[in-house]
Amino acid sequence: MTGFVTAERGIGEIVLVDALPEVVVVAFAAVTHLADPWFLFGLLAVGYWFASDRLAAAPRRAGATAIAAVTCAYAATALGKAWFAVPRPPGAAGPADVPTWLPGLLSAWYEAQVLSDGFGFPSGHATGGAAAYLALALVYDRAWTARKRLLGGVAVALAVAASRIVIEVHYLVDVLAGLVVGGGVVLGALWLAGDPRVWRGGSGSHSRGATAALDPTLPFLLATVVSLGALTVAVANGHTGEVVEAGIGIATGAGGAIGWRLVDGDEPAIPVRIAVPALAVTGGLWVSAYALSGAFAVTLAATTAAVVAVVALPALPERVEALSAARD
Repeated sequence: MTGFVTAERGIGEIVLVDALPEVVVVAFAAVTHLADPWFLFGLLAVGYWFASDRLAAAPRRAGATAIAAVTCAYAATALGKAWFAVPRPPGAAGPADVPTWLPGLLSAWYEAQVLSDGFGFPSGHATGGAAAYLALALVYDRAWTARKRLLGGVAVALAVAASRIVIEVHYLVDVLAGLVVGGGVVLGALWLAGDPRVWRGGSGSHSRGATAALDPTLPFLLATVVSLGALTVAVANGHTGEVVEAGIGIATGAGGAIGWRLVDGDEPAIPVRIAVPALAVTGGLWVSAYALSGAFAVTLAATTAAVVAVVALPALPERVEALSAARD
């Protein structure tokens, strides 16, 4: 036990979810993908690369700030897990109770979803989901209405949080903490990025040009600092898995800050002919970062390179054209 969070922190929720029909549990196992780190960063990258001014006054600034906010959220999760170091519910360790009616391929998928190692507080999926969907609702402020965006973001975040309880990899307190941390981190990241809606205490919240003032540099740097704290705690307590996660957080924050220095923030959407190969390269770097997690320096280098590439990519078309013109 560290502080007020204990290993025995359940309040009977596991008994309740055990009574749910198998089909409901399988459905929630699919819902939980909406906050998988690979899915969230893919979604955020697509918004950052392709969003037009119909979604935000400054779509590149909006998208980069959303990425920075979620990076901060994962850094906070890494620090929390390393600090509290409490286990997940017993069912997360297995064996998995796979429904007999699932075909073989889906059985393997389901088993991978309902089994999870590492520490349990706070929930990374709940934290990342709350941060990502709230950030998207706030920064893309020209889409629909503010009420529809927020309701949609909250609904998805709550569904993801519920899924973590239903598939028995987290307790209720884990996901509640994640929702609170995720929401708070987004507001803090927007404040650091200079969002006038936060700086003015809510005045001008209906402005359609708020994103033109955003600068994600400080949120990216904050993620780096918090991840350094997580790394320190993880190393001191011998938590190997959290050491890797903290290292990835450091590299993501630093890579984001470096990448943002290479763009102006007012670039147009990226052409598909450039985005597709870039996605293959950055995706390969991400996979390498996790596959080579045993080589800490390689993981840091691969993650940093991947994030620098993602964030700096909007500047690439103009630079390619400039080089072509110089050769002609």
